[in-house]
Amino acid sequence: MIAPADVAVIIPARGGSKGVPRKNLRAVGGVPLIGRAVRAALAARSAGSVWVSTEDGEVAKVAAAFGARVISRPVELAADDTSSEAVLLHALDTLDAEGVRPAVTVFVQCTAPFIQAEDIDGVVNQLVRDNADSALAAAYFHGFLWEKGPGGDARGVDHAAGERKRRQDLARRYLEAGSVYAFRTEGFRAARTRFFGRIALYEIPRERCWEIDDESDLVVAEALARVLPPAVSPAVLPGRIGALILDFDGVLTDNRVMVTSDGREGVLCNRSDGFGLGELRDAGLPMLILSKERDPVVDVRARKLGIESITGADDKLAVLKKWLAERGIDAADVVYVGNDVNDLECIEHVGCGVAVADAQQRVRAAADLVLRCSGGAGAVREVSDMILASLAGGQRGARACKSAVGPSGPGCRPT
Repeated sequence: MIAPADVAVIIPARGGSKGVPRKNLRAVGGVPLIGRAVRAALAARSAGSVWVSTEDGEVAKVAAAFGARVISRPVELAADDTSSEAVLLHALDTLDAEGVRPAVTVFVQCTAPFIQAEDIDGVVNQLVRDNADSALAAAYFHGFLWEKGPGGDARGVDHAAGERKRRQDLARRYLEAGSVYAFRTEGFRAARTRFFGRIALYEIPRERCWEIDDESDLVVAEALARVLPPAVSPAVLPGRIGALILDFDGVLTDNRVMVTSDGREGVLCNRSDGFGLGELRDAGLPMLILSKERDPVVDVRARKLGIESITGADDKLAVLKKWLAERGIDAADVVYVGNDVNDLECIEHVGCGVAVADAQQRVRAAADLVLRCSGGAGAVREVSDMILASLAGGQRGARACKSAVGPSGPGCRPT
């Protein structure tokens, strides 16, 4: 067995990129690629520490905000032709100088936006289970490969041109995912390549093999992000859910306001959100809409939903603490959904802080879970469904997120 303390995750993330400018800072599903990779790594049970190697100040700042520890990389190791192995070796030398000597190194590429914590755990566990020297994530592949010969004629690579075998009759082959690799550190230092000795393969779903190489890849990734599970499992919800607290503007609305010629204001809400909250209300879960706004529309909507509301809360954290104390609810058992900086203190105070997909970047970085849906576009229904699933499962969720991670930063380690 390999203890988590003996496993270090290293995520190379330089500032430049030819195909997609500032690629590692580009967002998919409202979260920058580097943030998605860090979240997955922090949630992996097999990983003891998570490091980002970069030469770029902005990448370093974002990586640290998401909870990673930063390794300062020399500019000469951030060129287009710099190998990943060279970056990893430099990172390991840096860790060694700090007294960190992992038995197993996990190499995670943040250009794979749909990496999951279970992928990292699966690769590490496969390495150990197979008593292998190196391991990788890969997906089952049954396509027919072709190549052009010297004269330009096409020819089959893994099949005869006139042969059309059924998928189930083909030899089982795998496509390298490009997301997760693991290897024995000392062996890697000697071989200076990620593949050496006995190589193990861990199979992941094909939809998680998507990589970002150009702008069109980002467009497809954004579409996939709407339907694939979030980078961190909903298991980050507290093991015992005591209450759901919601901001109003930008959470129950799309953050826009309609103003008529006579000065009256109006907002748009999502009926689907209302149905989800109705189910939670029927399940007996305490809920509160907590808003800094003094607009009566907040209370009107709350009454319609059958939920308590507090408006004009200039100090939202103080109001939240008072509300919880009056009801004997532990903050560690609370789910709070917000979207902007005035929600930050509450998000950091409760057991599981949740950000809608279009939340302000600092809020997404501080949250334990970033939703696929934006405010007013199904975000509240999304989190309601997660909570309902947890309640139906006998409250078998993970331990409270903040205690799982401690002061190192956002993210959770699901149990």
